[in-house]
Amino acid sequence: MRRQRATRLYAALATTALAATAVTGAVLSMPEAAAATGSATGYATQNGGTTGGAGGQTVRATTGTAIHQALCSRASSSTPIIIEVEGTINHGNTSKVSGDSCNTAADKIELKEISNVTLVGVGNGAVFDQLGIHVRDSSNIIIQNVTVRNVKKSGSPTSNGGDAIGMESNVRNVWVDHTTLEASGGESEGFDGLFDLKNNTQYVTLSYSILRNSGRGGLVGSSESDTSNGYISYHHNRYENIDSRTPLLRGGIAHIYNNHYVSLNESGINSRAGARAKVDNNYFEDSKDVLGTFYTDAAGYWQVSGNIYDNVTWSSPGSENNPAGPDPQSNTTVSIPYSYSLDAASCVPSVVSATAGANKGLRVSDGSCSPQNPSPAPSDPTPAPTDPAPSEPSGTNLSIGAGSDGSSKASGTSYGNVLDGDPSTYWSPTGSTGSVSVKWGSATSVSVINIRETSGSVGTIGSWRVINHDTGAVLASGSGAGVISFAQTSLRKITFEITGSTGTPQVAEFETYA
Repeated sequence: MRRQRATRLYAALATTALAATAVTGAVLSMPEAAAATGSATGYATQNGGTTGGAGGQTVRATTGTAIHQALCSRASSSTPIIIEVEGTINHGNTSKVSGDSCNTAADKIELKEISNVTLVGVGNGAVFDQLGIHVRDSSNIIIQNVTVRNVKKSGSPTSNGGDAIGMESNVRNVWVDHTTLEASGGESEGFDGLFDLKNNTQYVTLSYSILRNSGRGGLVGSSESDTSNGYISYHHNRYENIDSRTPLLRGGIAHIYNNHYVSLNESGINSRAGARAKVDNNYFEDSKDVLGTFYTDAAGYWQVSGNIYDNVTWSSPGSENNPAGPDPQSNTTVSIPYSYSLDAASCVPSVVSATAGANKGLRVSDGSCSPQNPSPAPSDPTPAPTDPAPSEPSGTNLSIGAGSDGSSKASGTSYGNVLDGDPSTYWSPTGSTGSVSVKWGSATSVSVINIRETSGSVGTIGSWRVINHDTGAVLASGSGAGVISFAQTSLRKITFEITGSTGTPQVAEFETYA
């Protein structure tokens, strides 16, 4: 990135000396299941929803090792679990734990190749000190009511590439809520981003959080070619004393509303490389170049409404500098698929001050400019996006009359058997993995598929991906056969790829629905 570095005015962060906790910590089974308070909002409600570990066992952890142990003690990598965290989590009490249901590391909190997990701070609070949280190849994750501070990529100790919370590689449905993410400087001081998403990360919401004292707020996409990310919501967050990237968007769609931005030193929302941002009812204060395309000639786009610009300065346009102001106007339109209530921009500073960050009582706003106490978690949560839906899909099965092919087929089976409506016939791959596709002569809109196993093979299919064969985009990923939902997509060919199984899968029907 080519840019001039502005003088930073980093606030001194108070550091409290805490007694060291034993490395083994505590993993205490709780008598009753609990869940993170409230329900997911924004794009995390799409693609089947985000419920974390709702319905699973609840354990208490006071060290990073205990968090990893809780993940590794599950029956499988998708068994729901709620991990209640209290105390200071750091390098001294975090070690790698091994198991069939986890893939952990010693230098970070590793949420890798797993699903259906809630990580929530309780009691006197949870502080991840110089230790980042890493989400990779995972889905249906909730991180709530925690502080992550001073995570470094250079110097000592290092963790998570310098990101407070980082997500990468086929991540789906994550809700990060009521967190405090902070650093003590920029890249030259050893820090990187506070909230980074890359390499096919989708359906994420960051809400009611504080991001402060950092050179970089966060990004969506690690380079101009990493445009497979998107469907990200940012609402009721406070960005304070940040140089840039609030966020940086490369491709994809973001909904940015009711945030309070204070002291953005160099630039703010940086929409580039074809990204589209809907920017509603935010309050920008004492800042520079709060919206536009910066440090590149690869244009991005925005739709603006209801924002307040209070003492905001704007640079002159240039070949790699296209600020949206001084009179920001929309240059695209963005359709939002979920319902939401907007607070008036004029009250955003007070509402966000009363609600955002860890240990604020998880209060929220309902659009009335008045903080509300949190509602209990739903007692009958929506299933996780990777689990079969409880009911059959409605409408016409578009697979009937379509064509089919695949990567391999076992002797005596046929691709066409997945389209014939007969549950006794099936396709199997030649081994434990393989793919089968449904294809049409013209573009067809699909948002739901139903993978039916034969009666004698139920539960054989393990991990899978649903792929838009036209573009190669991953529409959904998870484990176990059944009903799978994703954003409605127009395509000519859709592929169900089995990447893991406990035997030889037998797919009786590959149903598709609009």
